[in-house]
Amino acid sequence: MRKHTSISTDVKAELTIGVDLGDRYSHFCVLDASGEVVEDGRVTTSPAGLSRRFRSYPPSRVAIEVGTHSPWTSRLLEELGHEVLVADARKLRAIYANEMKSDSVDAQMLARIARLDPRLLSPIRHRGRTFQADLAVVRSRDALVRSRTQLVNHVRGTLKAYGIRLRKCSTASFHRQAPGGIPEELQPALEPVVRMIGELSERIRAYDRTLEAMAEQRYSESAVLRQVAGVGPVTSVSYILTLEDPRRFKKSRTVAAYLGLTPRRDQSGDKDPQLRITKCGDGDLRRLLVQAAQYILGPFAPDTALRRWGLALARRGGKQAKRRAAVAVARKLAVLLHRLWVTGEVYEPLRGAATEPDARSAVA
Repeated sequence: MRKHTSISTDVKAELTIGVDLGDRYSHFCVLDASGEVVEDGRVTTSPAGLSRRFRSYPPSRVAIEVGTHSPWTSRLLEELGHEVLVADARKLRAIYANEMKSDSVDAQMLARIARLDPRLLSPIRHRGRTFQADLAVVRSRDALVRSRTQLVNHVRGTLKAYGIRLRKCSTASFHRQAPGGIPEELQPALEPVVRMIGELSERIRAYDRTLEAMAEQRYSESAVLRQVAGVGPVTSVSYILTLEDPRRFKKSRTVAAYLGLTPRRDQSGDKDPQLRITKCGDGDLRRLLVQAAQYILGPFAPDTALRRWGLALARRGGKQAKRRAAVAVARKLAVLLHRLWVTGEVYEPLRGAATEPDARSAVA
């Protein structure tokens, strides 16, 4: 999803509708031009139910919250001729902090905010169906990777309780290395888990092949991003699918803020403390960028300006120096990839190699 950049505030719709989407039923509230409640009620959260209810209204401004049902709901309502604002739930403190909170009250609050000033909703726009379907492949792969990691940790933790420490190996080869270290008494408990880890690894490799083909056939621009060591088909395709259109970011550095890689700020008077990153935006892509950054800072990465910059940052010491350096490199990487995508230029690994890290860039 991305920020809504074309909000009409000059022309007011005849009706403003707030819809609090639920899993089975949704509550709605309809306001007229003067702010009076025209109608409120409940509707089935289904294409047929929403279409039947909202087809009868003239073109109106409809406000909904981002959530599981918001992608298809927003597309359906737009097809019915309505202007749809998908509100960023994190910005709606007036709703979730309401002492009289209920589904009907939430729907009315959405309608009133959308009627007065839709910019208060910080509306976003969902990606298209094709992009959403392709991104689902990335999300599914990520779900399997996280499941595999959890199972590997379970096996290692169980064996440690018996004084057995398995030797280090890659997660992908764990199902081949682990069986030799499992004692006979634990085999009934752990062997099925190890087999499942092997099956997950096979499925993950299949997803990797799918994403490689996707990068070659549908997202050829990903080749420009893959010039950077540590950025492969998974990260590059995920980056493209998440941002969709690089031209909607006027400056490359705003991409880092969009992905939640910039520090929070709580400035007041003379106080301006260094805070952790916001972690807003797409968490899956942010995690992939941090993983790429960890490779860039690792022992097998080639010499680049970004690597030198990150290592200099890590050498400053402190308990969290390496982790902060990885986040800082991920932030720079997000900006670099956008720049390469926009310009299509050849990546120069050692360009600006003498640059020193800024003191505030270590905040993670």
